[in-house]
Amino acid sequence: MKQYKNLSSPLKIGTVTIKNRMFMAPMDTGFGDTGYGCFTQKGVDYFVRRAEGGFGLLFSGGIYSDCVVDGNDGILNHKEEFLSTGKILNEQLSKYDCKMFIQISMNVGRNGGLKTPSPLPVLSNPKVMTKELTVEEIHTKVKETGQAAKLCKQAGFAGIDIHALHWGHLLDSFALSFMNHRTDEYGGSLENRLRFAKEIVEEIKKECGKDYPVTIRFAIKSYMKDFNKASFDGSNEVGRTVEEAIEIAKLLESYGYDGLSVDTGTLDAFYYAMPPSYIPKGFVIDMAEKIKKAVSIPVLCGGRMADPNISEKAIADGKIDAIVLGRQSLADPDYANKIVEGTPEKIRTCIACNQGCIWGYFKNVTVSCAVNPCVGHEKEYEIKKNNSPKKVVIVGGGIAGMEAARVAKLCGHDVIIYEKTSQLGGNLIPAGAHDFKTEIYELNSYYKNQMKELNIDVKFNTEISCKDLTKENADVIILATGSKPVIPKIEGINNKKAISCEEALVSNKEVGKDVVVVGGGLVGCEIAYGYAKEGKTVTIVDALDEIMKLNDVPLMNKIMLFDAFEHYETKILTSTKLKEINDDGAVVILKDGQIKTIKADSVIISIGYKPLPSLKHELEKAGCKSKIYEIGDGKKVGNIMTCISDAFAVSINI
Repeated sequence: MKQYKNLSSPLKIGTVTIKNRMFMAPMDTGFGDTGYGCFTQKGVDYFVRRAEGGFGLLFSGGIYSDCVVDGNDGILNHKEEFLSTGKILNEQLSKYDCKMFIQISMNVGRNGGLKTPSPLPVLSNPKVMTKELTVEEIHTKVKETGQAAKLCKQAGFAGIDIHALHWGHLLDSFALSFMNHRTDEYGGSLENRLRFAKEIVEEIKKECGKDYPVTIRFAIKSYMKDFNKASFDGSNEVGRTVEEAIEIAKLLESYGYDGLSVDTGTLDAFYYAMPPSYIPKGFVIDMAEKIKKAVSIPVLCGGRMADPNISEKAIADGKIDAIVLGRQSLADPDYANKIVEGTPEKIRTCIACNQGCIWGYFKNVTVSCAVNPCVGHEKEYEIKKNNSPKKVVIVGGGIAGMEAARVAKLCGHDVIIYEKTSQLGGNLIPAGAHDFKTEIYELNSYYKNQMKELNIDVKFNTEISCKDLTKENADVIILATGSKPVIPKIEGINNKKAISCEEALVSNKEVGKDVVVVGGGLVGCEIAYGYAKEGKTVTIVDALDEIMKLNDVPLMNKIMLFDAFEHYETKILTSTKLKEINDDGAVVILKDGQIKTIKADSVIISIGYKPLPSLKHELEKAGCKSKIYEIGDGKKVGNIMTCISDAFAVSINI
């Protein structure tokens, strides 16, 4: 019997049959389009790669239809170009029996400082209020959405997805009573607040025919306490409740929508909109089930849905109809094929770090991926066999070493890894030890499987010397020796209460009820979060004036950790230095110079990592004729994303 028969089975949305139930989520990427919605060759390559990887349905990122009210330069100003590029894209997608829905955006509303149903504080600058949309402007937007949908149908796209009753974007702000204070026909009752969404689908059906499918992106719960304040545990909701979402779902179906693409959150509750690994896998499913029970149209579920076993069961149990994957489709464009083939162990796992995708987009206006450097470079970074195979020796079997070995082997080179321990993974091993970091463990499993599948020679328990390396006569030596925790030279560092961050995660050392975590970087904060969740009393001590200050931590991850510390009453002492560890606990120097003893059963040292000693200079001094590269943490301490991108760049260019 097929392992994932439900995920692999067809699904009908309106009149369109999709070959399986694995859909690529709508994501703005910052590349691949012209800025006004037409597709560049890079965009075609990006979408076609996911179609080739087996996804049944692709959603585009938001494309603007409104060229009047918001002053956008949208597809209606470039009809011929959109038709031309759209037809090229659809012709390519059809080779893989893949369909695509275009997501038409009403705009991001207060999130971008644009017009809203009522004057609202701008997300990035709450002291500034937005302007209110007039009824005439709403009608203009509706009309142009219908025209844009008609153009999409002419270009061969299988349907439309409406952006969006989620994230606090324009339609969401109309639907939320907390944000909509109008007294006309677009405010007041729930039906009035949904009138905009109703008129949109009616206009599309009028222009494109009743058989043309229309879905809508829809948040089941807002998780908002206030503007710019999330509800960590979902209480004190001022936005949408699940109960109201059920009523909304019924109305949306009655208006003519053919499917509901559900998730959660607003940008005020950013970590529920783009959930990091701290939020459980499949957390939307039980809420989605309540929506599904209320409607007869398909319910497509997004939000931490990359685990195929969880997704398969949810569909089998009738809780949802399909999954919508954003970040996982970036991490592994072949995800769907691997599920259909029944080889989930070959999936390159999305680690839900938000580092390259949404945070990359917010920082650099372009999406990337921590575990897949090829995102946005599908053709130029394509791995090809090298006409002159070389002998490549890699020192270190951590994440950088394994990625370097994988790519070098796929390029046709002869690869050997020397690993000084008995196992592969390096710092992935402690990083994946948290119960909320299982994806790191899965990523390590993926790489270990790749080493076996590609028949890469790994020499375990071998600490190779400069002399040994020189004797290898390798064409290329890649030093991926990694890093180790920094241990301060202070009094009492050898006290039984002192535990390094690695020991805390992977050793059998018992950690007591009262814990001091020294170091407020991401590693220390995640350790503190883990212990706080377990019910321990935790204090974070950091020498800087702010925790997570030096780490480039994605905003949604950082906000969630801060909210978690507030929720679990975790104490945070900044501008505070560790002086000593003794039998009472941690002795610290406070900001004002006072010395204080924090009673603790365990003191976790997490003040950073430093590169392990390098062999590069020794090899060069010995006259080694091999081409030598240093990559990953052994060169400069970074993160999974920097290690993988570094390793990929070196190996693909050997």
